[in-house]
Amino acid sequence: MLALISPAKSLDYDSPLPDFQTTSSRFPRQTAELARGAARLKAADLKRLMHISDTLSELNARRYAGFLDQPERPAIYAFAGDVYVGFEARTLAEEAVLFAQEHVRILSGLYGLLRPLDNIRPYRLEMGTRWAPKAKSLYAFWGNSIANLISKDLSALETNVLINLASNEYWKAAEGHIPPHVRVIDIDFREEGPNGLRFNSFAAKRARGMMARFMCENFLSDPASLKGFDSDGYAFDAEASTEKMWRFVRR
Repeated sequence: MLALISPAKSLDYDSPLPDFQTTSSRFPRQTAELARGAARLKAADLKRLMHISDTLSELNARRYAGFLDQPERPAIYAFAGDVYVGFEARTLAEEAVLFAQEHVRILSGLYGLLRPLDNIRPYRLEMGTRWAPKAKSLYAFWGNSIANLISKDLSALETNVLINLASNEYWKAAEGHIPPHVRVIDIDFREEGPNGLRFNSFAAKRARGMMARFMCENFLSDPASLKGFDSDGYAFDAEASTEKMWRFVRR
């Protein structure tokens, strides 16, 4: 099986890195086109398009203006948001990281689809941004390219099972283009609240990372094994789940 996760806005280019052989992202032409297009935008344009502060818009304008001069590091160590706090790559054994390289993919507005050890430069470009060179949105820009590469990776693993741990914003970039023979399992995390089950975005993001970690540190290839996930108090809820949506609840 192959698991999809979302990227993160928060980045870490300062912490020491483990010694792994890195790889290159697989959409270099598209990434270069997007970076060149973003470099032509002013900080005020980035602020408007991305709904970010003056400080962040100026930072990202500088990043894109000198994009090729920016440092690189593997995606799984560069992203530092809640999903990656849950995944906690730095404490994974080498064998588990190498398993992730084959079985985990990161959706990205700038890079399309990343393997964990693919090098990336610091950037901000969320998939839902209504901008792209020669297109009205990043969804239109990427078209079926991301889904085609996912299909290729599934074939390489000799599996048709795709575990969707990505947010709706990012999953939308692939969803409509995934071939019908692929079995997609959406993972849903809920927690008990005063008025019943509720969705907690912060907790769900971390749980997505924890499940991806659970899969990698246990070298899981059978999707049914994911039902044993019990990190941070979560448990599989069979009654609330369907064939296509598996719900995990923290009570």
